[in-house]
Amino acid sequence: MMNDAINLIRELEDMGRNPKISILKTMKETGKKAVGCFPIYTPEELVYAAGMLPVGMWGGQTSGTLSDRYLQGFCCSIMKANTEQALLGQYDFLSAVIVTAYCDTLKCVIENWKIASPQLNVVPIVYPQNRKTPSGKMYMKDEFLRIKKELERIAGNVIAEQDLLESVDLYDEYRCIMQEFTDTVQDYPDLLKAKTRHLIIKAAYFMDKKIYNEKVSKLILELRKLPPENSRKRKRIILSGFISEPDGLLDIMTDNDMYVVADDLAHESRQFRTIAAKTGSPLDRMIERIALQDGCAFLFDEKKSRGRMLTAMKEKYRADGIIFCQLKFCDPEEFDYPIIKKDLEAAGVASLYIEIEQQMDSLEQLRTRIQSFGEVLA
Repeated sequence: MMNDAINLIRELEDMGRNPKISILKTMKETGKKAVGCFPIYTPEELVYAAGMLPVGMWGGQTSGTLSDRYLQGFCCSIMKANTEQALLGQYDFLSAVIVTAYCDTLKCVIENWKIASPQLNVVPIVYPQNRKTPSGKMYMKDEFLRIKKELERIAGNVIAEQDLLESVDLYDEYRCIMQEFTDTVQDYPDLLKAKTRHLIIKAAYFMDKKIYNEKVSKLILELRKLPPENSRKRKRIILSGFISEPDGLLDIMTDNDMYVVADDLAHESRQFRTIAAKTGSPLDRMIERIALQDGCAFLFDEKKSRGRMLTAMKEKYRADGIIFCQLKFCDPEEFDYPIIKKDLEAAGVASLYIEIEQQMDSLEQLRTRIQSFGEVLA
């Protein structure tokens, strides 16, 4: 039983650790074209319904100067890495790239890539900030219909209503499975250390969701055959922010007897924490899910509920503290943090703010700060 769980963990870790190899392997196995999906909340259901493979584009360890032709020095490392890889031709296997427009950098990427990498077939999408109102939902449907039409042109076939329904159901299944997985993680701090948890979640961006769902469901089943591990000496941590990379950051947490019991990361749990009711058309269900998504810096939240959501998460998962991973130059997250900090302090929640980039020359300063935070929690 243990071996079955370990084998599944290693397979999924490997898929998450090697994005391009994983994507090309999946394309070969399924015979599908691939469509790149920029952060965050890209309508992957439409891509899947078109018979293509949605793949996540969340930067990487790529560094270089080609992206400097199009992006200023104060743009975040994810957008720089994506642009660098595009200019190096590393995305040329993609049939299209869907780019969201949540911030000024993303808006620049949409226009710059049309010139710099026209072969990538850039498809922009703009979400309404007033996404809960009838007019906002109407606009969102128009955007989804436009994207649907673009994908039909790229795929060379019409997206049938039944195919879209099955795709939406599959993605709802994915979200339910991932909620179950992340809740299961807290019982296995040795088997599912911070980096392992991260890589398993990340693997979903590079695999066919049907195959991924089957593997994670089987992993959950195998884990539950095992007795819960002793976690009394470890600090229970919740991560918030955009992303928790580079992976060395997570190793530092493990080195300091911390393990992640839950997260509020755009790259991870925000992708699957909201599921719409199974009423209405497939597009209506997609629209409603985005309308229900609160506590995110990239979507308008009049009540500024994220700090209170994190406080509730801290109670639910009996966490000892929260680490806020601030991606350098990510303006939406930076604007959110002062309000979050105020709410956490008012609730007496211990928290640590760290600034990260995907490509960091040294993690020693972070090591010192995380170690000090761990000593405060002890």
